[in-house]
Amino acid sequence: MLSIQELENIASQVRRDIIRMVNGASSGHPGGPLGSADFLVALYFKIMKPDPKQFSMNGVGEDLFFLSNGHLSAGWYSVLARYGYFNTSELATFRKLGTRLQGHPATHEGLPGIRMSSGSLGQGLSVAIGAALAKKMNHDEHLVYCLMGDGELQEGQNWEALMFAAGKKVDNLIAVVDYNGVQIDGPNDKVLPLGDLQAKFEAFDWTVLTMYGNDMTEVVDNMKKAQWYTGQGKPVMIVMRTHMGSGVDFMTDNHEWHGVFPTDEQAKAALAQLAETLGDY
Repeated sequence: MLSIQELENIASQVRRDIIRMVNGASSGHPGGPLGSADFLVALYFKIMKPDPKQFSMNGVGEDLFFLSNGHLSAGWYSVLARYGYFNTSELATFRKLGTRLQGHPATHEGLPGIRMSSGSLGQGLSVAIGAALAKKMNHDEHLVYCLMGDGELQEGQNWEALMFAAGKKVDNLIAVVDYNGVQIDGPNDKVLPLGDLQAKFEAFDWTVLTMYGNDMTEVVDNMKKAQWYTGQGKPVMIVMRTHMGSGVDFMTDNHEWHGVFPTDEQAKAALAQLAETLGDY
């Protein structure tokens, strides 16, 4: 079993990958992936522990993950590669024409680990609910996980999905909101305030947990707690507070880094703050 320190080391390497990928492509979204890196590492290396060699699109007999906020692709690709779904050398092809690592995850190129195309915000939770219902119908006791952005909660489809999941007792689902408080146009509160998310989710009859997503111990502990709450008649929601750009001081909590690539000089400065623990691709 990996220790917290080992997970933190992987997360540091993932953050290096994100910087190098977005810089190398001169395109992409660094802020969100940096903020969610700890969660994604914990999910794959400690919580789900899937078998990359047994990947199938139907996902029978294994936990499933769906990324709704697809612009976090650089972080997810890095975690998939570091976990063994494909060679880390492929990370160098990020956002290059005709390659599998497109700016938003896609399924048509057959990239292992990807089960839905995402990027059109607000749709991931609905897909995750469908997958969770399929598992119930197939008597498959594995769980379904979904990561959403806070800004995409401004999409109405999410609230229909929240109501449906509670009404149909989809209690094999753990959804997580990456609540960093900012989106591409600025702070959530200035674009469209989200209000008290915990109270809203509870009003929709979900079991709701909160955690700080940039502390590996807290992430692991709360994900295990969320697992304990499954199977009790309610879907589980985690409101995860994170810092956009976490790990790089000049990117942290700055919405301008939502979708802007770092220059070579900025990338060098960012990488100087992140330990190379597994070797750069």
